[in-house]
Amino acid sequence: MDDKGTLSDLDKRIIEAFVVFDHASSNTVDVREVGTIIRSLGCCPSEAEIQEILVAVEDEETSGSVRLDRFLLIVSHIIQERRLQPASPEKLLKAFLTLDRDGKGYLTKEFLSKIMMEEGEPFTHEELDEMMGAAIDGETGNIPYEYYINQLMVRSEL
Repeated sequence: MDDKGTLSDLDKRIIEAFVVFDHASSNTVDVREVGTIIRSLGCCPSEAEIQEILVAVEDEETSGSVRLDRFLLIVSHIIQERRLQPASPEKLLKAFLTLDRDGKGYLTKEFLSKIMMEEGEPFTHEELDEMMGAAIDGETGNIPYEYYINQLMVRSEL
């Protein structure tokens, strides 16, 4: 809130996202919902970053829950600092080019699925299905990554 007691647009967005998971209308959510809420705000945290946020926001009196006031304070600050931002198109392209050793301009579904599930911080099956649904060319069954990156950028501007 600013010094006049009004909410910023960012604070309103955070509150709206939080309220979706506040099933009891008690201004609290289960700690297991925090990652989903933060991602719904356009942030891209790793699981380690989610754990750091949980340490900061978990209610000390009611373990396993997060209160709106604390969540709003911490998450608003994180977003204002531009932490947890998605990768730039240039960085995404560089990553895809690194994986496309033959310079074909696409990756196969099987290859990318294997990488996404076994390397680094693995995707969940749901995350992988969602990504593949948007990335796969219906005609070839492959992932033309430059087209996919462009689609991601168009969606993020909506």
